[in-house]
Amino acid sequence: MKPFPPFLSLPLSSGFAGLLLLCAPLRTQAAAEERPLLREFTGLCGHTVAFKPELYKAVCGVVRDYHPVEWDLPDDTSMLPEWPEARNRVSWAEVYGSWHRAGLKINVCLMIDGMDKKWKDPVKDSFAYGKSFAENFGPGGKWPYVEWVEIGNEPGLYTDEDWVKVMESMAKGIREANPRLKIVTCNIESTKSDRYWKGADLYKDRDALYDVIQIHRYAIAEQWPVWRRSYPENPKVPFLSSIRELKEWRDKNAPDKKLWVTEFGWDSSSKKPDPAGEWAKWVGSTDDEQARWIVRSFLLFAEMGIDKAFTYFFNDDDTPQLHGASGLTRKYQPKPAFHASAWMLKSLGGHRFSKALKNSLEEGYAYEFTPEKAGDPVIIAAWHATKDSTLALPADGRKVLKAERMPLTPGDAETVTVSTKTDSGGEWSLPISEKPILLWVEPTAK
Repeated sequence: MKPFPPFLSLPLSSGFAGLLLLCAPLRTQAAAEERPLLREFTGLCGHTVAFKPELYKAVCGVVRDYHPVEWDLPDDTSMLPEWPEARNRVSWAEVYGSWHRAGLKINVCLMIDGMDKKWKDPVKDSFAYGKSFAENFGPGGKWPYVEWVEIGNEPGLYTDEDWVKVMESMAKGIREANPRLKIVTCNIESTKSDRYWKGADLYKDRDALYDVIQIHRYAIAEQWPVWRRSYPENPKVPFLSSIRELKEWRDKNAPDKKLWVTEFGWDSSSKKPDPAGEWAKWVGSTDDEQARWIVRSFLLFAEMGIDKAFTYFFNDDDTPQLHGASGLTRKYQPKPAFHASAWMLKSLGGHRFSKALKNSLEEGYAYEFTPEKAGDPVIIAAWHATKDSTLALPADGRKVLKAERMPLTPGDAETVTVSTKTDSGGEWSLPISEKPILLWVEPTAK
């Protein structure tokens, strides 16, 4: 779906048994409904030595690496690297070790997308590589930093038949070496395979080979040559709808698997494209739009039951073209999206989505997040998709302890005044806009 920016080229008894059978569906359902804490949910796409963990740990709890397998297997795919170094001398122990020391969870995307014609023996070599990587870098390995591994990113250059062979072989190698290392699919859609994804049905009845389903989605309102993106709630763009379709496929075919959105984001450049160049008609988003649409997407994904979501991208060189200005930082200087994401994670990191109080394109959105620690305030996130408005919510006798609007700059967030009617338990009047507000609220008395 996307080209990488130029800088990514960097080097019993029957009765008791029956009772267990009756209880099993209840346990399965409860596990499926448990939502992650936001610090476990909020991810960011990074890239090897270019990623700065001490900078970006403010905006994510999980980092996704684009790991070029060709760095490990540059010439002969039957020859494994001398771990922990790639053949080009990048030390994965140093890269992933620094991320781990910064407190980040690590998901590695093994980039084999362009290797469709380079495998010496696709089945044998992909098995050996997957096995070797898993036993060295997975849980319990010599450098046990990686918790999840994706087999491929957007492998549309492979035929479906060839992809299944490589994917199955690599997955079997990973499973044999380290069953604790969780396996993530490549980018898939509920439809048939295309250039930038594989059809979900290729993974049907192959449950033993993966733990997580992933999808990449961008809210693109106009395709080539404009590539204009829209707001995430827009029902006219295939953003949330495509994710829901894959979720329906998952619920029907692989209900025990997690679902991740591993790429979403918006380009925002301070420059205009070259009017005589390839990207002359490209239209980017503003810095403010990027910030509020990213934060709102995380909130929407949390409500949908997504287990993790990863913003694309961590940094950019301010290049006015498709996927060339998607960073939370611009030349490593924080954009408004960085400050907004840091505020969201700091505020909601110890909370998990509990319920939607309002879910309306016309009236607004209000989602409740409950705390990890009993007795801490409940937090309500509220916003409108397209305008300034007022949203009424029942207070249920609870007091608003404080309220803030999403910031676009460093420092304290703007304080928001929430009025409360005192009759019949009270009703809050929330001044909502396209920038989300957060309300810290007294827990419901039991």
